[in-house]
Amino acid sequence: MNVGAIQAADWAGRKGKSGIDKRPVTSARIEPLGLAGDEISDLEHHGGEFQAVYAYAVEDLAFWSAELGRTLAPGNAGENLSLSGVDTQALVIGQRLRIGTAVLRVTAPRVPCQVFAGFWDVRGLVKRFTVAGRTGAYFAVETAGEVRAGDAVQTLSTPAHGVDIATVFDFVGRNNRDRVPELLPAMADFPPKVRGWVQDHAAV
Repeated sequence: MNVGAIQAADWAGRKGKSGIDKRPVTSARIEPLGLAGDEISDLEHHGGEFQAVYAYAVEDLAFWSAELGRTLAPGNAGENLSLSGVDTQALVIGQRLRIGTAVLRVTAPRVPCQVFAGFWDVRGLVKRFTVAGRTGAYFAVETAGEVRAGDAVQTLSTPAHGVDIATVFDFVGRNNRDRVPELLPAMADFPPKVRGWVQDHAAV
């Protein structure tokens, strides 16, 4: 688990501040709107009911460490949960996971922004991140609970539509409109914003 405090930073650009710099903790309580003690600066684009918790795989951190030639540690992607052995791109929208005593529901992929690129101090990171497609996953919190480092990730249920994070990111992150027919079966499980985008393109 990783939490961060809002801090002023030059790399935050026009925003001037960010809570993306998260540091590991051994335990945390997951509340309906995220981890207790975690601060979010840009509430317009981050946090809220459908982006309450962000998870990133340690395997994807290792990929970027190799790509960038420097070591990235848990929390360096701005993630609340650093997961091992979980392919976050293969998680299905609406899939329910139990971690510790908390129950989380998969909602959407992360779409990279310039603050993220500034935090890593990598020119062109947004494009590289988009091409790589190693996005991580956002969750809504169905049941608040306590989570400790090393807790197992247990799948409770997976929607039959099978629409995964990678497929959704190809649409929302890469603007691949050919994905729209594949996304329609998952409409009931999307956050309102994503559902609206799919509906708008399905009507064209």
